[in-house]
Amino acid sequence: MSQASYELKAEARERVGKGSARELRRNGLIPAVIYGDKQAPIAIALSTNEVTKRIHAGGFMTTIATIDVDGNKIQVLPKDYQLDPVRDFTMHVDFLRVSENTAVTVDVPVHFINEEKSGVKIGGVLNIVRHTVEFNCPANAIPDSITVDLAGFKIGDSIHISSVTLPKGVKPVIADRDFTIATIVAPAAGVEEEEQQEETPASE
Repeated sequence: MSQASYELKAEARERVGKGSARELRRNGLIPAVIYGDKQAPIAIALSTNEVTKRIHAGGFMTTIATIDVDGNKIQVLPKDYQLDPVRDFTMHVDFLRVSENTAVTVDVPVHFINEEKSGVKIGGVLNIVRHTVEFNCPANAIPDSITVDLAGFKIGDSIHISSVTLPKGVKPVIADRDFTIATIVAPAAGVEEEEQQEETPASE
């Protein structure tokens, strides 16, 4: 499951605009906004160091955080952030308010296990078609990753989303077809051929 939740302290921002954002950054803070859940957006300021640390730790976009705004604790999920292209520090973050009933759409990384129990062991090559998959899931049950068990798959096999055990309530955004996540191809076999097969609609 997703990483443990964490808490960030914030203060409400009275002034909003370019000048005040620059002033905040000079003081080691970044502007952020909390929106969603049919409530008015709240402009806040957060510690630049704390947020940058969370982003670099990984799983930032899939971990629910609690933001303490002057004593008012709000559960959120980061939806977007901007980094300064030159100095690589966080410029701004958008947070979505979440409750137990909130459904969110997130990109979840795909991990592969048991390569040694598949056609890869005898020289097959694992051709990963999707490194991440987009899922709809409850905000309080976002998986860190999904695991694809390759045991038993042979050279020439395609691994589809239907062969993956997904956590409860987690559903792929692409619902109209059983899409391919990876294929095991013979060494130096045409990978293009596999990709063309992925595009061909399945016959009725």
